[in-house]
Amino acid sequence: MHSSKLTRAWFAVTALVALTGLVLQVIATAGDTSGRFTTVAGRVANLFCFFTIDSNLLVIVTSALVAFGAARGGLFRVLWLDALAGIIVTGIVYQVALAGLYDLHGLAFFADTMLHKVTPILFVLGWLLVGPRGAFTWRTVWWSLAYPLVWLAFTLPRGALTGFYPYPFVDADALGYGQVTLNCVFIGLFFAALGAGAFLYDRRFARLGSGL
Repeated sequence: MHSSKLTRAWFAVTALVALTGLVLQVIATAGDTSGRFTTVAGRVANLFCFFTIDSNLLVIVTSALVAFGAARGGLFRVLWLDALAGIIVTGIVYQVALAGLYDLHGLAFFADTMLHKVTPILFVLGWLLVGPRGAFTWRTVWWSLAYPLVWLAFTLPRGALTGFYPYPFVDADALGYGQVTLNCVFIGLFFAALGAGAFLYDRRFARLGSGL
C-alpha cells in the first residue's frame, strides 16, 4: 500500500505541471498571429476546442482534488476516468498522427511537450503506482463516454460554422462526414476500451490492496 501523502504529493506535482503547460500554451497561442484568426480572443477560443487542452484541464481539476484530499463522490469518479482515458488518448494520438504536423519552437514547443508528453506520463504513472484505488464502477465507465460525445457535439457544428477543426481527422470540410464519422467511431471505441481496462485494473488492484 502507498501512503496517502505520496498520492497527494504526486498529483499536486502533476496538477502543477499540467497547469504550467496550459498557461504557457495560452500565452504562446495569444501571441501567434500566423493563423487565420487575427484576434487574441479568436485564437484562444480555438485553443480550448482541442481535446488535448480539455483533457489537460480534467487532469488539473482531478489531480488538484486528489492533492487537497477532496477526491470523493460520483462526479469525481467520472471526471477521474475521463481525465485518465482522455490524457492517454491525447498522448497516443499525438505521437501516432499529429506530432509531425507542426514545426514548433521556443515557448510553443515547451508547452506542447508539457501537455502531450510530460503530463500524460505523470498522470498515468501516478494512477498506476499510487492510486487512488477503488474509484471506478461499470456505471462510471458508461458515464465517462459523455465526455468525448459532448466534445464531438460541440466541435463538429462549430467547425461547420467557423471552418476551424482542431484536428485533421475531424475536418468534415476536407474529409466529408462519412470519413469523419468512421474516425470518431474508432477513437470512441478506443476511449471506451481504455475506460473498461482502467476499471478492471482498478478493481483487481483494489482487491489485492484490501487482501481479497
